[in-house]
Amino acid sequence: MSTLSLESLRLNDDDCPSPAELKDSEDEFDKDLESDANEMDNNELHTAEVYMQACKLVGVVPVSYFIRNLDSPTMTLTYHGLGPLGCKALAIALVTDTHINTLELADNSIQAEGAKYIMETLRANFTIQHLDLSNNHLKSTGAEHVAKMLLDSISLKSVKLSGNGFIDDDAKHFADALSLNARIKQLDLSHNEFCGKGGEYLGQLLANNEGLEVLDLSWNHLRMKGAVAFCAGLKVNMMLKHLDLSWNGFGNEGALAMGEALKFNNTLVHLNLSNNRLTNEGVSMLCRGLEFNDTLRVLMLAYNSLTVEGALALINVVKNTPKTALEEINICNVLVNENFVHLLEVTRQEHPGLDVQYGGVGGFIAKKPPKRVDPMKIIQDYLDQRKLRLWDFFRNIDKDGIMRVSVSDFRKAVQQSSIPLDRYQIEELIQRLDRDRTGIVDYRGLADTRKQMMRDHRRQLRKVESRQKKEKQKSDRILKTFQSAVEAVTPRSSMVISPGGAKEDSSGPQHFSATPLSSWHHIVMSNSSRYSVNMSNEHVHLPMLRASTPYRATTSPGMRSYSQPNLSADSPHSAPNKSISAQGVRSDPEMSHSKLSPTSNSLTRSRPALNGKQSQGKVKTKKVKKKKPKKNADKASKNPAVTVK
Repeated sequence: MSTLSLESLRLNDDDCPSPAELKDSEDEFDKDLESDANEMDNNELHTAEVYMQACKLVGVVPVSYFIRNLDSPTMTLTYHGLGPLGCKALAIALVTDTHINTLELADNSIQAEGAKYIMETLRANFTIQHLDLSNNHLKSTGAEHVAKMLLDSISLKSVKLSGNGFIDDDAKHFADALSLNARIKQLDLSHNEFCGKGGEYLGQLLANNEGLEVLDLSWNHLRMKGAVAFCAGLKVNMMLKHLDLSWNGFGNEGALAMGEALKFNNTLVHLNLSNNRLTNEGVSMLCRGLEFNDTLRVLMLAYNSLTVEGALALINVVKNTPKTALEEINICNVLVNENFVHLLEVTRQEHPGLDVQYGGVGGFIAKKPPKRVDPMKIIQDYLDQRKLRLWDFFRNIDKDGIMRVSVSDFRKAVQQSSIPLDRYQIEELIQRLDRDRTGIVDYRGLADTRKQMMRDHRRQLRKVESRQKKEKQKSDRILKTFQSAVEAVTPRSSMVISPGGAKEDSSGPQHFSATPLSSWHHIVMSNSSRYSVNMSNEHVHLPMLRASTPYRATTSPGMRSYSQPNLSADSPHSAPNKSISAQGVRSDPEMSHSKLSPTSNSLTRSRPALNGKQSQGKVKTKKVKKKKPKKNADKASKNPAVTVK
């Protein structure tokens, strides 16, 4: 390889061009521009010809919009009814295209077969960066093809896969693929069927991926278990900025896990938790995490079961947290009161950029009805304070001592006494003591009523304590599950904990950073310039465009050379399980994927394996230990004359 010296780079007087030479060079430059333009026109012409022949080969009607807009970098083919075969013809034409960088194929029912053709195209086409495959009925088989596409592609930056019927097991394919591909920045998996197990896989995706910045998981079914596992991955994620989790039924349990994740996540900027069945209690749990978060700017909580209490809790968090970054809070369905408006104005003096969207003024704080006091308890407290008995109280009206008085005398005696009973409480007490409406009050029943009152009071206390205990156990169980999920997605050998981060004192949890440092991922990132793209060695058997010469794509010095994947027919001479890289090295995609998989034993093993010699030595030491020498030693101590050999 030749080396350049400073002398060779120095410009001499003889090297300076004359004005005539400059003019000639300008003419040559104009000719080069014309040749490049002609070459581009030829490329578009050949792409159109290839597409027409491919449509004829597979037996579909060509899409005229595709042919007319080949010069546009964005190809929008939404609602064109391509189907699998139409997608196949399109994929054949896009193999050699170098102009289109955005391909939108939503609502075309291409199914899993069409996704396979797109995957084969992207093995050779390195210009498509944005791909939309939403609402195409891909299902589980299509999820496997898309996952392989995400694993192999080096050009894709954003992928939309909304509404394709993906289930929990399909989430594992995406988690494995994106654990190795850090170039995908935006991923849309909304309107699918991810549930609890899917939330676990998606949590692993967040924990292992170091490139994803925008993730849309709205309109899924994560619920409590999936929400807790997903938030565990969010806790250790260090790249995600925009997260949409609306319409997932998180509930207050998911809000508790999200609050724990926000205590430690320091990258999330936009969070959407609309329509997630959150109540004021769930918002208070979420606020516990917002107290420690200093990066979140936008919080969407619209259409949850919130009232004025929840709205006041959110404003108080902003007011009492000087380092908060919240700029927008959306609670557009909540009616607030004047106290909320006043508090918001006071908070805006310290945070002038704060924008809160609420439903209007007219809400109120629901006041609990005053607890009904048992009139018998009032009488008993009155007697206890004065150290009186029931007979002492009624002996003025019960001259005979039969413990029975008329209703009118009883009412008059209670009213004239200093017992703090109102008219309604006196009537309630009379109804309880004269159930048969005889007009006679037998106040001997007051003692039984007192005993029943005490039993009811103890029963009510036990109910309250039992409810509080169950709520605490539920919260502890959720937090324990959350911590177990965090430990599962971040093993001890791949966590970096800042000093003092593992301890928690009474003042609150300490911030720590837990980053997955899997060796395979950093190897891929550091060698991104030498990334080997697996491409199939199967070639496209394109139809004859002319009578005798097969189709050959026009090449220029700036164009690359690569093998074209087989999109039109299966080649019997090709090895199905082999692939060839861009450098010409033949490799096995399955073997390469297993070697780079984050679940590989050689990469996730946190303890070094014991050598064979060490294990054998341990076994030998176990065999040497016997009880017979101990018995002989005991005999020797008893009999000094006996010697042990």
